Amino acid sequence: MSLMLAEIEQQPEAIEKTIRRESKKIARFAAAIKDAHPRLIVLVARGSSDNAALFGRYILEMTTGIPVSLAAPAVHTLYKSKLDLKDSLVIGISQSGEGEDINLVLENSKRCGATTLAITNEAGSTMAGLADETFLIHAGREKSVAATKTYTGQLLIFHLLANALSLGKQRMEVERLPDLAAESLKLKPQVEEMVERYAFMENCVVVGRGLNYANAYEFAIKLMETCYVVAERFSGADFLHGPIAMVDRGFPVFIFAPPGPTLKGMKELVAKLSGIGAETIVISSEPSVLDQGSRGLRIPQRIEEMLTPIPYIIPAQLFAALLAKTKGLSPDKPRSLSKVTKTV
Repeated sequence: MSLMLAEIEQQPEAIEKTIRRESKKIARFAAAIKDAHPRLIVLVARGSSDNAALFGRYILEMTTGIPVSLAAPAVHTLYKSKLDLKDSLVIGISQSGEGEDINLVLENSKRCGATTLAITNEAGSTMAGLADETFLIHAGREKSVAATKTYTGQLLIFHLLANALSLGKQRMEVERLPDLAAESLKLKPQVEEMVERYAFMENCVVVGRGLNYANAYEFAIKLMETCYVVAERFSGADFLHGPIAMVDRGFPVFIFAPPGPTLKGMKELVAKLSGIGAETIVISSEPSVLDQGSRGLRIPQRIEEMLTPIPYIIPAQLFAALLAKTKGLSPDKPRSLSKVTKTV
């Protein structure tokens, strides 16, 4: 078994441990942040962590009403700009905590008046030492270059933070996530059988929207780095504004279609793609959209959309890891990549 597959299977335990060890700290921090009344939240990350930040943007804006921005690190590191970050919360997200540009942004943000927060898997990292507060992902050392358990750990931290900062809205049942992750892992035999069909796939599109938009980016990056597949990623809305023109008969399109406000649009998209003759692979719990697709991975439980990103990305992670194996590639050591990527 590859390290990537082993680490995918460790996710229920890592999620449970992170909930147990970080929830109280996050609640205390959120109480202090609420008292400070931040006018803006800024998220700064690269790679898979940047994909997790996309989810963080959605869930924090939806639960807090505070505008959330995704930072452009080069504004700080290359262009040396000084921003007015007074009364802002700047959150750095990095599995290793050693991304030089992310840490430079945190340093600069603190000088510009922001409160800084680190989300990382490494307690002794540079990032953890820089930030005013650190939330740890308790996933254990991630050895595969392709991040899996740290990505879902980052999603989980955003779940916990959003719950703690929520403005009196219904709380998410975050304690269900370890079991929901375990249920998704049971799809492995089905995924293993499915990937044989895509052994020679070279190009595809991944589509998600809303809370699962981040997963479209994350699945695509996994296919690119572990299987060397050119995987474009889009929101369901943006895909219709031009990129759908590249899709022809037999072209693979992977679609995240959870229940909730985005489902109607995703069903319409699947129907349109089916009319073109595209190969649609749907990840959903909903028979109404699964039945429209060419193939599907049925999520075992129907759950509220807020909780779907972690259980929905797991079959996609399995797909990437098992497709790499089918292609005769090692997902643990992609060419030209290392575990810690240093950019400025």
